[in-house]
Amino acid sequence: MPDQQNVLTKLSTSLNNYNIPYFFINETALWLQEVSPAPDIITVSIQWDGFEYVINEFNKMFGKATPEHSVEKSVAIYDVNNQKVLVECSYNTVIRTNPYLIEVPFDDRTVPCISLYYYQQLPEWRSLVNSHLLMMQNKVTKQNEKSWNQQTYEALLNRFGTPEEAATKLKANPVARLKSLMPFLPPLEGKNVANLMGSHGMKATAISLLGAKSTVIDFSYENERYAKELAEHCNVDLSYYVSDILKLGEQHDGRFDVVVMELGILHYFLDLQPLFNVVERLLMPGGTFVVQDFHPISTKLITSKGKKHKVDGNYFDPSIHQRGVAYEKHLENNTEENIVFQRKWTLGEIITAIANENLMIKQVVEEPNSKLHDRGIPKLFTVKATK
Repeated sequence: MPDQQNVLTKLSTSLNNYNIPYFFINETALWLQEVSPAPDIITVSIQWDGFEYVINEFNKMFGKATPEHSVEKSVAIYDVNNQKVLVECSYNTVIRTNPYLIEVPFDDRTVPCISLYYYQQLPEWRSLVNSHLLMMQNKVTKQNEKSWNQQTYEALLNRFGTPEEAATKLKANPVARLKSLMPFLPPLEGKNVANLMGSHGMKATAISLLGAKSTVIDFSYENERYAKELAEHCNVDLSYYVSDILKLGEQHDGRFDVVVMELGILHYFLDLQPLFNVVERLLMPGGTFVVQDFHPISTKLITSKGKKHKVDGNYFDPSIHQRGVAYEKHLENNTEENIVFQRKWTLGEIITAIANENLMIKQVVEEPNSKLHDRGIPKLFTVKATK
């Protein structure tokens, strides 16, 4: 029986010692990301101008292989401890700049491979990857839900004051709470509005104060508690469904004139397509969808500290990251329960996912940071679409 794990470790160690760029691809990459079982053939792609050197070294270690050449690539096959290993190179491509290159944990190290999000685009892999992402999303949502039900109410009290205190400010000027969203919203009087992952209910309650019927869908009971108390002190009705958005029943389909999502939401989803499918279902024909979030330039690419900015990120990075919950700075004691998982998206990925659900894009607006020393950096983006 071949031992794929030891063979891959041996390959990775050797290639690291050669200091030649490489990554594992195809079934091997999906195995490393736990999408599929161990492959029959381990496949690794080498930087093309280092291919000859690697083959010479591998021939000394694993027995001689004769590469086959085509116009686009070269391929050599080895038998390593009864495990087939395919080594290839693609001409005139640079491995280190591949936007889908990620590092994944493996034994006592990390190894480079092509992200599952690349294979999601290919018909032969799409169904397998989609199923895996759905399974991962269920696990991630459970962890995120657990985190957002730990001390959240306490954090909201520290941030906004009591619901009664927050309501006094909100009633005085509900438009101020919706300031950045107002240019994209239709007249709200009499409208049925859903605020997905509406958290503490500030936006939804402000929308109700302007004459709409608001519904929040969120998975945090502690958020619900604060939101319901806030709405009560504002003397408005607020419907609040504590639910995983992706598991909403059909009873909500076609109910809403407007669906709103805003600020720090999208990165909780490992696949945007199921999310925007729910949005399309919730909207009635002619309904409006508005999503506003932090601009990927600021969240993925640039690190800012005061007046200093550093381009130290990878805008195209498709990795899934662990982060502290958004409210952790408002807590006195942080624990492991306050960890959530995130996938940060590019603007192109977001717009494409919306359009793929037959939602017609009407506006894409990018807003600069209001601070003078940040004015050249986009802070927010807003997409408006209709069904």
